[in-house]
Formats: sequence, C-alpha cells, structure tokens
Amino acid sequence: MSLSISPLTGRTGALIEGLDVANGITENEFEQLYQALLHYKVVFLRNQTISDEQQEEFSRLFGEQVPHPTVRSHGNSQGILNLDSKESRANSWHTDITFTADYPKISILRAVKVPPVGGDTLWANTAAAYEDLPVPLKTLAESLWATHSNLYDYAESKNIAVQQKQRYQAEFTAKRYETEHPLVRVHPETGERVLVLGHFLHRISGVSSTDSTLLFDLFHQYVIRYENTVRWRWKEGDIAIWDNRATEHVAVDDYGQQERIMRRTTLIGEIPVSVDGQESRALELDTASRTPRNEQEKEELYKAVS
Repeated sequence: MSLSISPLTGRTGALIEGLDVANGITENEFEQLYQALLHYKVVFLRNQTISDEQQEEFSRLFGEQVPHPTVRSHGNSQGILNLDSKESRANSWHTDITFTADYPKISILRAVKVPPVGGDTLWANTAAAYEDLPVPLKTLAESLWATHSNLYDYAESKNIAVQQKQRYQAEFTAKRYETEHPLVRVHPETGERVLVLGHFLHRISGVSSTDSTLLFDLFHQYVIRYENTVRWRWKEGDIAIWDNRATEHVAVDDYGQQERIMRRTTLIGEIPVSVDGQESRALELDTASRTPRNEQEKEELYKAVS
C-alpha cells in the first residue's frame, strides 16, 4: 500500500498518512517513510496513540537507539528522553547533541501533553541553506571547523523555577563533551552538503571570538530563512521524525506556565566527514566524546573518568 505523503512547504517537511505505528508497519511502508524522511528532512504522523515501549520499538526500525549522553532516560526505558517544560525548554535553534562525535542521525519526538495554544516546533533545512550560499561563501564554509560543547544553558527560560533550572543544567553538563566538526559535512546517504551549526556550537576554530560570532551569524541566517523552515502545531499523539544530519529545530517558548511534555528517542549517527574527507574529532575532556550505547555503558564511562 502506498502512503499518502503531503509536502507542507516548498522545501521542508511532509505529512505522512496511512500509518498505524501501534500495530506495526510493513517493510514497504517503512521504505516509503524513510525515503520521504531523506527527501523532506522532517515528516509528521498524526493520531498515533502509543506507549513508551512502542515508541522505542518503532525507533529501532531506523537504526541503533541510544540514550542521551548525560541526561537520565525516562522511567524504565532504554533511551527515551523526557522533555518536560517544567525542567527545560530548548528555545533556540539547534541540532541534537552535536557536542558528541557521532551525534544522532535521526530523532523521533512524540507529543504526550501539549498546551492548548503555543509550543510549536520549527525545523530548518540545512542542505537547502548550503545550496543558497553564494559560491565564495560555500568555499569559505567548507574550509571552516568549529567546536561544539554541551556547556550551554539549556534551561534559560524565564518560565522555569530556579531550582529546577539548576538541577537540569547540572545533569546536562555533569560530564563535559566537546567535539570539533566541519562547518560543512557530506550527508552519508544523500550526498548533499549540509551546514553544521546550532546552539551547541561554541566557537569557530582558528579565529577570534568576535570573528567566530560574526561568521556564525553570517551562515546561520541562511539556515533559518523562512523559505527553509516548516512550523508544526502539535496535537497529543503526534510524532515528528527528522533527519538530524540535515536540520536544525527550535521549540517556541510562548506558552507560559502551561504544561508541555514530549518524549524523544535518537538513533546513533555516523561521524561527520568534511568535503575533503576529514572526520570530526573528539577533544579530550571528561569523556571520549562519543555517545554511550546504553545506560549501563554511560554509568561505566562516567566512573572511568571521574
């Protein structure tokens, strides 16, 4: 059976209809879904009433599921990140977990509790952003590398209590990760060139902090141009699946004290490769900047470096 695939904008995002995740999907359906994901960068499923266990089972269709490197997994799950608006609000543009060398290739987000209004998420197509660059800027971008770090104030929202902010931030940065990525990587499946930016980018290598900020702003404004983005209004039971190698996203913090709970799973990614064939490099800090494969390995890794 062919799925219904409806593009949502000219460049980014599609609504997929005809899938029932709770009852499983066929190989043919999965292949259609995966190809749509590679093409549209983010795809959305409506009305999916599934459990945490079913979300993890669905996630594993896409590859090896891994937990967040520093934040504890939700409940008894193997790798679900519980995103509760009382603890954190990722209200700036980012690509998930770029502070690790093998940051996720795919992320899957399920809406558990959403506010009556507000709390939308936007995605931006970083492959389209690269293609928009004038040739001289493409050449410059392809020559640059940048350090990504988890030393970022992930709980900066004014709508979070101070103690909850501090508790989440302490956990998020309990072990320091730092990795140097090329500003332009080659997508391992599509061959596209994509920009690697987002709020975990700490500094562009080899230039002053002032120049780093200027260069970041120059390239990032291409990423978040309106024509590269799609905005999703959540309903409970929605699932978003995005290619984390070719997108950035931001959750809009415009819903005050209303409750917003999402559950995210991630699939381990490939180490990025620059246009001249160089791999991203982990910098020696508290950890060997890679993603632990499970909670036990995470605990053992932290013990080894403590």
